[in-house]
Amino acid sequence: MRTRYVIAVALLVTTALVGGVAGPAAGAQPNAASPTEPSIAPSTDGPGVNQADDACEFPVEMTDATGTTITLDERPERITTTNPSAAQTLWEIGARDRVVGVTQYAAYLDGADERENVSAEGLGVSVERVVDTEPDLVLAPNASADQVEDLRDQGLTVYHFPEATSIEDIAEDTETTGRLVGSCDGAAETNEEMNDAVDDAEERTADLDRPAALYPLGDGFVAANNTFIDSIMDVGGVDNVAAAEGDGYPQLSNEVILETDPELILVNDPDAAILEEEPYASTTAGVEGNYVVMNVNYLNQPAPRSVIESTDTLASAVEELQTESDGEANESDGEADESDGEADESDGETDESDGESSEDDGGTGGSAPGFGVVAALTAALAAALYARRP
Repeated sequence: MRTRYVIAVALLVTTALVGGVAGPAAGAQPNAASPTEPSIAPSTDGPGVNQADDACEFPVEMTDATGTTITLDERPERITTTNPSAAQTLWEIGARDRVVGVTQYAAYLDGADERENVSAEGLGVSVERVVDTEPDLVLAPNASADQVEDLRDQGLTVYHFPEATSIEDIAEDTETTGRLVGSCDGAAETNEEMNDAVDDAEERTADLDRPAALYPLGDGFVAANNTFIDSIMDVGGVDNVAAAEGDGYPQLSNEVILETDPELILVNDPDAAILEEEPYASTTAGVEGNYVVMNVNYLNQPAPRSVIESTDTLASAVEELQTESDGEANESDGEADESDGEADESDGETDESDGESSEDDGGTGGSAPGFGVVAALTAALAAALYARRP
């Protein structure tokens, strides 16, 4: 059994499932954006970071995913987010000091506990709490689509992002966010860092075997084709076996999961309990104990830091699997070499025996004509009998 490969410590899976996934896949957040190269550096509030970039002049008009054009006459100083991916992006581009409201699933961000929690008692956000933050701008990723109009009915300026289905989408959303809040330079630097991370992960895994992988979200739901998670898996050096089963976050039967037979399973729980459950326990990943622990806040949120951390984690897992595979192959080769050595030693003993026989033949040939022929026939018979042994 392969050594279990554990990289990151994650939060509860249920956090991921509720933390902003639109659609039936309770565990992935189908939001992503990206036309510019992604880059993500740790967010810090330093001199000049919060100043509007020269390229980000106001007023600005931008049309969102609903077809609504919003106008910002000046740089927004109070920003509320309805989804953790938007909050993470603001942290990365250096605008976190102007964020006044976040959802509960953004709690992992440094200083997020100092902002107003606008989450509703159940799923989504509380319109009343959002209004109470008195925002100049509300950023609403795709998971909050059904509440955009309710927020606008309260007179709030809301920009709604389209669903992100690739790393390119994430980069585009980052650039858009930077333009909306007047942090274009921060967004460009973030995208540059993200692109560098993508290039690094692809380079590290370019010459390695790509394990068949699966990211279960619970109850048979998986991250499949046309999702930002699939893009992250591709860059990280694995082949997403669910990509051939449909788009988005479909629910697969146990039979189909067994047929895909992943060699590596992505989990959010360090205990990887799902590998002990069927059908996963009967897959190659389950039998060999191959899994990688992904940070749920990163893999499930379409934002720059998510791409940087998740692709690095996956690439490291692929490298580890390759090392283990090479080690097993070398061990097998070593056993074969040892076997060959024993065979050579046996051949040497046979040659020595043949030499002694030849010496005997030479000594008796004169006094017992024909003995050498008898010995040769006897040896041939013995060899034939030896060759027939199982």
